[in-house]
Amino acid sequence: MTTSTPKKIVVTGIGATTPLGGTFTASWEALLAKESGISTIEADWVEAYDLPVRFAGQIKVNPSEVLTRQETKRLDPSSQYALIAAREAWVDAGSPDVVPERLLVDWATGIGGIWTLTDGMDTLREKGPRRVLPMTVPMLMANGPAAAVSMDLGARAGARTVLSACASSTESLVNAYEHLQLGHADIVVTGGSEAAIHPLPLAAFASMHALSTRADDPATASRPYDVTRDGFVLGEGAGALVLETEEHALARGARIYAEVLGGGVTSDAFHITAPDPEGTGAARAVIEALSSSDVEREQVVHINAHATSTPVGDVAEYHALLRVFGDHLPNIAISATKASTGHLLGGAGAIEAAFTVKALSSRTAPPTINTTQTDDEIDIDLVTEPRALPAEGEIVAISTSFGFGGHNAVIALRSWPQA
Repeated sequence: MTTSTPKKIVVTGIGATTPLGGTFTASWEALLAKESGISTIEADWVEAYDLPVRFAGQIKVNPSEVLTRQETKRLDPSSQYALIAAREAWVDAGSPDVVPERLLVDWATGIGGIWTLTDGMDTLREKGPRRVLPMTVPMLMANGPAAAVSMDLGARAGARTVLSACASSTESLVNAYEHLQLGHADIVVTGGSEAAIHPLPLAAFASMHALSTRADDPATASRPYDVTRDGFVLGEGAGALVLETEEHALARGARIYAEVLGGGVTSDAFHITAPDPEGTGAARAVIEALSSSDVEREQVVHINAHATSTPVGDVAEYHALLRVFGDHLPNIAISATKASTGHLLGGAGAIEAAFTVKALSSRTAPPTINTTQTDDEIDIDLVTEPRALPAEGEIVAISTSFGFGGHNAVIALRSWPQA
């Protein structure tokens, strides 16, 4: 729902910490260089639990190199990653001078503070209740990252949290757009974080045969749309965007990366883990994103696809995109960046939206690594080398996210004239 006179909403800051780099710039450069952030997990607990899958997209730069000792002690890793990404995005936006009551945080995660939760349980079991740390609950709360970011930036208009599995942070981006349209804030810091490279999620995802088992060469394990794909690779990290009204951004002389045109959020009501094989719910989310943007399908030149590298999911997403774009789909440059980062679950949509914003501002679609033979069922223009997007005129892109529980979220973005 928007006001009767829609405002232009723009992106003025980007931040990230990912398996490719400790900052957004480092992550983007590594992505263009076709690097992989996937590697073998060397932690002792891998052997202790005899885990069937022992590789993942692990964070490139340890938070202890960036945060204070007190911050690393008092925040779960999911909140640590959020703080790093949000701070970078805030500085990138020029550290705006904004009334605290007009600054809002809308953050997302899929799992939350699982390290804190399980460590606390181990302490309770082994040492008794008196040894459980008093900060355990604040650290394990799923709203912990939103709270940490809001307190760090002094945001008093709200500290919202979205939990919609792997669609979480794209849904937060849609929420941020709507907050600004409705006048709830002048600036929204939005994004998502995940720190779930942990024995329990790894064991559980492996048990449901969702993870790739290509342990002989982890760097090539995630291969979206490839005929040999066998599952996703778990990743961790965070992405953050600073959104504000065009009026507010121009008044303070901010650099603008791109315009947020609108978003779509739907549900499949089909299955707790499997997507609707026909992609009907996902297609409606794309349609909502485009219709709320007043954009025709032919204007879309780039998609950062959800593309997890699972046999079922990639085909379902293709069917969804085909439903919407029809004979225009082969004209759209599609990137599947999870091949490089792994799947950041609740943080995936944020980092992929950030990549999409950068693709528009730099007029460059990032490459998809590892895919050498596209599935015969999937007829798309997959970007496998950095590719120039149209140099002239406005161009439109979308970023898609789909999650367990049948959650679908899509954000639509448009290029901004660069000086």
